[in-house]
Amino acid sequence: MDTKLDPSRDDLPLMANTSHMLVKHYVLDLDVHFESHVIEGTIVLFFEDGNRLKKQAHSIKETCQLESNEACKFRTPEPCHLPGINSRTFSFNMGCNDFVICDKGGKHTFDKDGNHDNWEQAFGISSSKYCCDTGNHGREDFLLVLDCCDLSVLKVEEVDVAAVPGIEKFIRSPKLTVVSEELRNEIVHELVSLPADHWREQLDYYARCSQAPGCGELSFDSDTWSLQIKKKGVRTATDFPHAIRIWYTTKPAGQSVTWTSDQSGRPCVYTMGSPINNRALFPCQEPPVAMSTWQATVRTAASFVVLMSGENSAKPTQLQEGGSSWHYYVTMPMPASTFTIAVGCWAEIKLETCSSNDLAEECPLLPLETDFRCAGMCHHMEYPCRFQNASATTQKIIPHRVFAPVCLKSVCQETLLQLIPPCLSAAHSILGTHPFPRLDVLIVPANFPSLGMARPNKEKTGHVSDSGASVVKHGLNPEKTFMQVHYLKGYFLLRFFTGLLGHEAYFAFLRKFVHTFHGQLILSQDFLQMLLENIPEEKKLELSVENIFQDWLESSGLPKPLQGSRAAGAECGLARRVDAEVAKWVRVSRRPRKRRRSGKQEVFEKLLPDQLVLLLEHLLEKKTLNPQTLQSLQRTYHLHEQDAEVRHRWCELIVKHKYTKAYKHVERFLQEDQAMGVYLYGELMVSEDARQQQLAHRCFELAREQMDRSSAKVVAEMLF
Repeated sequence: MDTKLDPSRDDLPLMANTSHMLVKHYVLDLDVHFESHVIEGTIVLFFEDGNRLKKQAHSIKETCQLESNEACKFRTPEPCHLPGINSRTFSFNMGCNDFVICDKGGKHTFDKDGNHDNWEQAFGISSSKYCCDTGNHGREDFLLVLDCCDLSVLKVEEVDVAAVPGIEKFIRSPKLTVVSEELRNEIVHELVSLPADHWREQLDYYARCSQAPGCGELSFDSDTWSLQIKKKGVRTATDFPHAIRIWYTTKPAGQSVTWTSDQSGRPCVYTMGSPINNRALFPCQEPPVAMSTWQATVRTAASFVVLMSGENSAKPTQLQEGGSSWHYYVTMPMPASTFTIAVGCWAEIKLETCSSNDLAEECPLLPLETDFRCAGMCHHMEYPCRFQNASATTQKIIPHRVFAPVCLKSVCQETLLQLIPPCLSAAHSILGTHPFPRLDVLIVPANFPSLGMARPNKEKTGHVSDSGASVVKHGLNPEKTFMQVHYLKGYFLLRFFTGLLGHEAYFAFLRKFVHTFHGQLILSQDFLQMLLENIPEEKKLELSVENIFQDWLESSGLPKPLQGSRAAGAECGLARRVDAEVAKWVRVSRRPRKRRRSGKQEVFEKLLPDQLVLLLEHLLEKKTLNPQTLQSLQRTYHLHEQDAEVRHRWCELIVKHKYTKAYKHVERFLQEDQAMGVYLYGELMVSEDARQQQLAHRCFELAREQMDRSSAKVVAEMLF
């Protein structure tokens, strides 16, 4: 199988054979080394085989039909204290199997039943030469395929879960009295199948099993995009080990994390939403259909803080050998791409003075054990769901922490801390129950790519292979991150629907949608179909999911419903005030210089940041603005001190009118707001002005080593 891709143009293969085996839980045990820019350790994966999952799905469907009117019970998730996971030691002399490109060959088989059509359309996947068929044909050993790249895999072994003390409680079959593969797999099945109100016990036994001894090494091979594992003589997924441990180390150039410095110049590393998501951080099943939970123990130097997308507010445990250990977990199954980690020398920002009443309002504590009768059935797989907890559903402001580089501590205390509680409360009032029990907010480094993870687009791309392998169309195109047309169209589409329904009815729909689909993978079609069902017949205007896709997604230019409509500002007082200010600035710019000094001075209104953005966008449409007008703009609104959106428009004005006195503002923007600065590089080069092009080259040389890879590649193509 030829997997030599050009990462700037080709599709992103999803290699995991999720149709045969699905990861249900990951246990990561990792050490972070800043001196060598690597993360090393182990990951234990707990599986269910596809045949068993299909039977479970059928059984759950029948059960839901029988019990749809009955109430259900869940308990509130609470922090748990798991046994400490000892630091793992292993020798790098045992032989490191780095990734090599290899040809697997073989005939590719594709699903003709259309069973995967829903998530195929949602994630832009297609049949491809990268989709290998690894099913059982009775001729060869079963092959487990995991998604990964830029990893050095050292060893893969089966975990002897039967050796864990107390594990006999998970042995249900009286026939299984001798330790065997069947017994171990039965134990794993019972463990991953525990009901939601046993989530703490489940995490505890996951941790114990992850520390169990190995019971045999498994052979493995790797290529650019996958890790392939097999056990000699095992022909089916059912008989394949359902708990395996992988010893590995990341590579300094791996694309899932960025090793950089924060705004205080201190080292840090974080997952930045790479197009390849987390496959260069740990071997995983990348397709979103592989919904799993996880727990992770991360060790690093004592001066560092470890933040992760877990449900608990972790605190460091000091280690005898120095350094500290942090433990996080999640109980809500999610795609592996949602796993995040950030390690750095950050300070936790707290309010200097806070009364006990304020604390109670900001961080209401939920009862540790709460039983209640739920109002209706959830439609997701079972987990400790906050939507089924009476206390959680009324919690407007969830517990939250704020972390930032030391140099930004004071500004965060003055500004950011006060903004989070009202934002959380507003989200609750519009969308309902917060899906997660807590929130960590981190001020990320300047090179963080602002538009995040790979976002597959909807395309007519065929079928998924029988194994579950697939392809994300254009998933590796670095320019995709900076294409905002779909975001703009999405905004106007939602605004269009708000106009049809009215604000009150539209927000009620959003709340209903979140409640209906929480905890599930969804499609754009799900959203649109439910929305159309809530629009009165007389207002539907013959709308359908099909013609919405045609007008808003598959057609270029302004969508038909917006053509001929009134400008958004016509009915907005804030926008009308901006129009008045634009007129003043145009008069100032046209006034002769001598008259400008002696004549009547314009009085300018104070504008909000969003109004400043609109003002500068209007001024960008003007053919000429003289240097004196630009200088007055800067002095009047202190533009270099405004937020990034305002400063970006200000820099565009500087570039357009070659306002050399303010080029230092452009240089600062390109250094401190690197993702947004990509557009400015283009404008500097298109101008064909020698000084501006020199400015672009100079800034890029200073920033390129710290820039996000996709950003750097796009800018390099503009400059060279």
